[in-house]
Amino acid sequence: MASVLITGTSKGIGLEAALAFARAGHQVFATMRNPTQSPALAEAAAAEKLPILISKMDVDSDASVHDAIAAILKDHGPIDVLVNNAGVEAVGSVEEVPLSAFRSVMETNYFGVLRCTQAVLPSMRERRSGCIINISSVAGRICNPPLTAYCASKWALEALSEGLAGEMKTFNVRVALVEPGIIDTAMARRIEHPEAKSPYGQSARFAALFEHSLKTPVPPSLVADKILEVADSGTWQLRHPVGPDALGFIQWRTAMTDEDWIDMNAGDDATFFAKLGGSS
Repeated sequence: MASVLITGTSKGIGLEAALAFARAGHQVFATMRNPTQSPALAEAAAAEKLPILISKMDVDSDASVHDAIAAILKDHGPIDVLVNNAGVEAVGSVEEVPLSAFRSVMETNYFGVLRCTQAVLPSMRERRSGCIINISSVAGRICNPPLTAYCASKWALEALSEGLAGEMKTFNVRVALVEPGIIDTAMARRIEHPEAKSPYGQSARFAALFEHSLKTPVPPSLVADKILEVADSGTWQLRHPVGPDALGFIQWRTAMTDEDWIDMNAGDDATFFAKLGGSS
């Protein structure tokens, strides 16, 4: 049985990952910003009598991360697996998304991961054992407007993870990236319904793309199963695309030059969707 810390477990992928690890017999420390406002995981854990302990932690706060993880280490011993799942999005053109939103996305999706990772690394390094799984996205491998702010944070996360993997393999600590495609989460549903009209047509285009994809929704439990598989398998593979469209999106991008990719994103909807359809 491993000791597993998972961030962002109030809903979606984080909640399902907590359930998947606990059902597999692992001790789960599930963290979220406001446990009292998000009772779903606690109710499921109680109903199934699962080994899940829920605690409050805000990955945007140095003090919150330090105190929460220090308490777990003090009361329960070392963490074997860290799953950095907490994440937020921002949708819109570079012109229209406020600088504060760019900062907020980077604070959670990049610095939040860094805070949690630095808190567990000393113990993992000293024990020469451990696994860190960072939940990235296909958006960590490709960039489409209007998700530029989100993609930038995930590209940063990919770089952090790749560099960290090279450092930690020296100490027998595994680092992995899980890269979901379009998954039926609250985040995806928000992208499906843009809030405001824009002179930039990409927001409406991506809303249509997500709306079409979500007609055959892929549950977050699929990603949770992949996270559990990565942890339990002992694999040293760095990147793990997951979902029926994930690898297709990545291959679509790598098959095009940078200039062709930019022209396609700058072009009309008909051309964009024709090229997307031709990639599948």
